[in-house]
Amino acid sequence: MQVNNRLFEIVYILMQKKKTTAKELADRFEVSTRTIYRDIETLSGANIPVYASKGKDGGIGLLDEYVLNKTILSEEEQNQILFALQGMKKVKGQDEKDVLEKLSILFNKKINDWIKIDFSSWSNAKEERFDIIKSAILNKQLIQFTYYNSNGEESKRIVEPLQIWFKDKSWYLISYCKLKQDYRIFKIARIKEVKILQEHFERELPKEEDNEKHNLKIIELELEIDKSMTYRIYDEFESKEITKKEDGNFIIKVKYPENEWVYGYILSFGEYAKVLNPGYAKNIIKGKLQKTLKNYL
Repeated sequence: MQVNNRLFEIVYILMQKKKTTAKELADRFEVSTRTIYRDIETLSGANIPVYASKGKDGGIGLLDEYVLNKTILSEEEQNQILFALQGMKKVKGQDEKDVLEKLSILFNKKINDWIKIDFSSWSNAKEERFDIIKSAILNKQLIQFTYYNSNGEESKRIVEPLQIWFKDKSWYLISYCKLKQDYRIFKIARIKEVKILQEHFERELPKEEDNEKHNLKIIELELEIDKSMTYRIYDEFESKEITKKEDGNFIIKVKYPENEWVYGYILSFGEYAKVLNPGYAKNIIKGKLQKTLKNYL
């Protein structure tokens, strides 16, 4: 264990137990008692009120009411750290839970259970897929999977996984696709048979200002959607994106990453949606419909 980590752990232990002995700490960290006493001197030199006392009831302890971070982080910063970790814990992970519990003790704060995310409806296979992708991102390893686009077309992909997004009620993977030699966004629900490869990568997530250059262009769409789709309108769009016309139809103005998904999504409305802007998107939709029609000629 590195020295800095050991010092942090010592303070954490003392804040939990109030008092311990040099031998107990030495046994825990597998170092000598002399090393522990040097650590105590280091902590004292850093203005942390740790003390060592001799005798029957002696030991190593911290002054009462000490809170490690009061001089380092503001009240708002403490809360933001705890809230962020709590959200991570709800998504997945014992590590996040352990860190959250430690910091709540160090900050001398009770955890406010402000968020609940329930994945109980996921099958074991879906949960395993999520964990595999998460592991590959953290370890910077390539993954291989079968992908089905919004038209049900199957393809084999090898990608450099960079980030998991939760956007508009769905999980997405942003990655660098070896097949397309560019950045791509995949809907995780359509990823099947995923496995981690031995090959590692160094690529980082592109900066926001580089999104267009890396084919992560954002398209601003204006759609007219028939009133018969009202049940989808209010489920899938925000109120600020919706304008209702006098005839009952809806004008929708939204921004999405421009990729195959967005065109498949528009087509999912069938005859009940029409692209008003941009013009080139209308042509893309028209081309896809013409190709589909050929399948029935």
